Amino acid sequence: MKTVTNQFNPTNNVLLKLMLLIAISFSAFSFAQNPMDAKAIGILTFETNTIDYGTIEKGTNKKRVFTFKNTGKAPVFITKVKTSCGCTVPNYPKAPILPGETASIDVTYDTNRMGKFTKTITVMSNAEEPLQRLTIKGNVIAKS
Repeated sequence: MKTVTNQFNPTNNVLLKLMLLIAISFSAFSFAQNPMDAKAIGILTFETNTIDYGTIEKGTNKKRVFTFKNTGKAPVFITKVKTSCGCTVPNYPKAPILPGETASIDVTYDTNRMGKFTKTITVMSNAEEPLQRLTIKGNVIAKS
């Protein structure tokens, strides 16, 4: 019959110390983090969600600007801006919009198309509201 003795093994001692050091490091790191930073999110606040061109003459007055501010606590990245038809062309910031920063989305409508129109612009981002819809509307008449 064999007897088992509990012998001191220096390798196990070093391994135990290393594991303890790693555990303490992770604990200290997690306490050092600000809990608000983990939940920080960007918020796009538009001055208006609808722009009315009113009644305009054919081929004129094409561009409008949607101005917004990041009122959140984290940068906002606009990933894509999609329009409801090819007659509306958006131009938007590709760089992150930092907290407190103001920026704009330019929208150009093809005013060579006659008649009343209502078009939707969908803004996709990492903001608190990841999809935001903007609208342009108006009436294009013949030149006088």
